[in-house]
Amino acid sequence: MGLPEIARRSPRLVAEGFAHGFFGRRGGTSPPPFDSLDCATHPGVDADTVRANLALVAGALGVEPSRLHVVSQVHGRAVREVGPGDAQGDVARTEADALVTRAPGVALAVRTADCVPVLVADLRSGAVAAIHSGWQGTEVDVVGAAVRALVARLDAAPTLVAAIGPHLEACCFEVGDDVAARLDACAPEALAVVRAGSARPHVDLRRIVRWQLIASGLADAAIDDVHGCTRCEAAAFFSFRRDRERSGRQVAAIVGRQVADPTPTQWMP
Repeated sequence: MGLPEIARRSPRLVAEGFAHGFFGRRGGTSPPPFDSLDCATHPGVDADTVRANLALVAGALGVEPSRLHVVSQVHGRAVREVGPGDAQGDVARTEADALVTRAPGVALAVRTADCVPVLVADLRSGAVAAIHSGWQGTEVDVVGAAVRALVARLDAAPTLVAAIGPHLEACCFEVGDDVAARLDACAPEALAVVRAGSARPHVDLRRIVRWQLIASGLADAAIDDVHGCTRCEAAAFFSFRRDRERSGRQVAAIVGRQVADPTPTQWMP
């Protein structure tokens, strides 16, 4: 079998030389209804098949399967730092929703099936982060926690870029008034709650995540919107909102890279 399809890429991350991808559901080995690049073990899914799919993802990123790391996601704000010698199994057992690394050639991945995947890279050090931001993670600002963890141990002031990937977009993220109020309260400046034309509010998580990235110090122009609605695009993406327990999980992944000697620049905390 060839390498899996990368459903979307960030033009900015491509231009800066970071191997990455917002993978979709195509190009793996899983049978229906989890066909075919399902990357999470859950009831009805064979663990060996998931490992084979993750190995395919690693191949598409140009790294050995043992260099691709995931965590046990719990819809919180914990961040796992991954070093070059960390064992894959140890990382996988960590409960967290974001990973960061300063190690070139180490790949980080988060699983999604409607939640927001965010990839962040530092142009000066080559350090990267992969973030899983569902609505609960968005409420507690897992994005801000990951950015702080990424820059905390760098030797030079960072120059960060980011990409917000496909997820359950505002067209399909219908919520109750309580969830809408909670998300509006965590980032009122984002103006993310949409009520026109619907009996129930819809929330634009992309707006909130972008606001959180900017609040964490990124320039607005440094953030790529990589569009795609997981519920609408059934052929391209898994979606729990659409398929419930019959939904698989796709991944978003990025690889840390080697860079020349970094030069400090101003950083806005």
